[in-house]
Amino acid sequence: MLRKPLLLAARSQTARTVVERTPMTRAMVERFVAGADLESALPTVAEVTTDRHVTLDHLGEDTSDRAQATATVNAYEGLLAALGEAGLAQRAEVSVKLSAVGQFLGGDGEQIALDNARRIAEAAKAVGTTVTLDMEDHTTVDSTLGILRELRADFPFVGAVLQAYLYRTEADCRDLSNAGSRVRLCKGAYDEPASVAYRDKHEVDRAYVRALRILMEGDGYPMVATHDPRMVAIAGELAAAAGRSADDHEYQMLFGIREKEQARLAAEGRTMRVYVPYGTEWFGYYMRRLAERPANMLFLARSLLTRS
Repeated sequence: MLRKPLLLAARSQTARTVVERTPMTRAMVERFVAGADLESALPTVAEVTTDRHVTLDHLGEDTSDRAQATATVNAYEGLLAALGEAGLAQRAEVSVKLSAVGQFLGGDGEQIALDNARRIAEAAKAVGTTVTLDMEDHTTVDSTLGILRELRADFPFVGAVLQAYLYRTEADCRDLSNAGSRVRLCKGAYDEPASVAYRDKHEVDRAYVRALRILMEGDGYPMVATHDPRMVAIAGELAAAAGRSADDHEYQMLFGIREKEQARLAAEGRTMRVYVPYGTEWFGYYMRRLAERPANMLFLARSLLTRS
């Protein structure tokens, strides 16, 4: 019932103005977004990377204009150069949504996205860091993994995200569990139909464990993206059973969420990476996240009340 109103609000300047002036919303933005621009985000990155790692997302998606896609690429190139100049590149990488760099621009959108992603990967290589391709809804998976294969021919460090609630994900994990491959496994946040995804929470949890076991037993580099304490514990057990050390897999959580748990994992010597979004497009980003799965509203509300 809430999905359509939330999507309409995401495109409304009036709604944006009202939300931006609400004290509660400002608190949310400050809590979950590192800033409106690179200058304000870098101090946050420097602070977080004292004991953890970071992946930065320059907010923006669903680009319908080629100039906007180019501007996003330019922003990532500037971000990566700044990370290198600040000496942060060894502990900070970037996450990129292909829809933000042209994936859906007409008939040649995939080629545009590939060319733009190459520019970002080249900039990452120049400063000694990596890139992870974010995954969006199920209709983008084949396109995104196809672009990933093309990129990895020249930039083998490029990683990707897989979403455990999709029926296909176990097979995709097997395909991407080879040496050198980097896979961030999350449960999935989009409101997918039952024809392609598990809908029940317990089924999603079981699918996550099955997919994670495949990755842990493979030869690649698993990135365990979850805030679920049970999944974190299971990940540790699977890593130990597979004979993995602390430096050949990692945990990932969102900026501003479960900060005490992030600190605990880092203090134990685990590799803990924080997903840090920044940029002026935070409003559309959050409204779309809420629209994709309105249960996210409860999750965000809880997170505002506790940092544990």
